[in-house]
Amino acid sequence: MVNQNDQIEQQLFKMLRRTQAIHVRTASGDVELERSSYGILCLLSDDGPQRLGSIANAFRLDPSTITRQVQAVVRLGLAEKHVDERDRRATVLSLTDQGAEAVAEARAHRRQMLDALLHEWTKAQRTEFLASLTRFNETVDSWIEREDDADS
Repeated sequence: MVNQNDQIEQQLFKMLRRTQAIHVRTASGDVELERSSYGILCLLSDDGPQRLGSIANAFRLDPSTITRQVQAVVRLGLAEKHVDERDRRATVLSLTDQGAEAVAEARAHRRQMLDALLHEWTKAQRTEFLASLTRFNETVDSWIEREDDADS
């Protein structure tokens, strides 16, 4: 008999593969966004300009990794760096108009795909899925915070 957590792990991995397929199939417009670029641009769109350290923390990645990814979106003209007025040693990243347009377009395509994928689901099923997914993400965030506190 297969352990339920084993099945959940398998389904999570399958979901990761499927989200990559969604990412590839929803690429559109003049700019093809890599997954990491899309994530950074969505963070900026949702939460506003960010210091590079905050972006690294949000994705739980090494600052050098984020620096490379940020350079890519700046090179594409989708984001721009500014000196942080509160701490002139720090850099803040913000969306450009082109970046905001690229995020809006990519999100629209992804949401159309989700509408097509979930069109046979009832409102109750979508609500249950959203609640479970939200709870899972909150649980992971809490676990990461506890692990970070334990490492400090």
